[in-house]
Amino acid sequence: MATTSSTAPDVTAGIQQRLAQRRIKPGEHYLDSGYPSADLGAAAAREGITMVTPLLAHHSHQARAAEGFDKSAFRIDWTARQVRCPEGRTSTGWHPVQQHGRDAIVIEFARSDCGSCPSRNKCATAARGNRMLTLRPCELHETAAARAEQETDSWRTKYALRAGIEGTINQALDITGLRRARYRSLPKISLQHAFSATAINVIRLDAHWAEQPQRPRTSPLTRLAYRLTA
Repeated sequence: MATTSSTAPDVTAGIQQRLAQRRIKPGEHYLDSGYPSADLGAAAAREGITMVTPLLAHHSHQARAAEGFDKSAFRIDWTARQVRCPEGRTSTGWHPVQQHGRDAIVIEFARSDCGSCPSRNKCATAARGNRMLTLRPCELHETAAARAEQETDSWRTKYALRAGIEGTINQALDITGLRRARYRSLPKISLQHAFSATAINVIRLDAHWAEQPQRPRTSPLTRLAYRLTA
């Protein structure tokens, strides 16, 4: 249980580090879609932790329109520092840069190649007339490339386990009033959260030992619908 001020960003690395210090480091860390980034995923992988979380979709024009060639359609040769497009053209520029304080690589294709390409309208939409790509360094790019795995049934089945986490959060909100702070000052609120987490653990242990599975929560609107149809 970790409590921070409302303006503090959630940092998964701190959680993973504390678990590692207690020798209970997870092999897999399930997170919602608000956490993922190539940097966090690569950092966790170096510590032997796999982050199971939906990665954000590509935000290029081609990816948003679901037509044309997005980054996944290009073949990258990290050793030769070249990229080959779906029509067989090879990039002419490989420029390591810093963007928003992060390492990136800008790939450029020749205007002469893009200008005569039969797929130009599906690829190079910028006024300059040639296609440019922005990539992260190899390790980070390959971490983000795992996005395609999210479309498989096996990944969806695995990630469905996180529904239990959302159920636990909802149970804490409904039973312990976790959404509203009862005290002032962060230490007191942290203690309230610790008591709430302990209460939920006791309730669930009691249900487990009594072999009474937790019933799914029914919303007030659903209960009203049941009464109207009864």
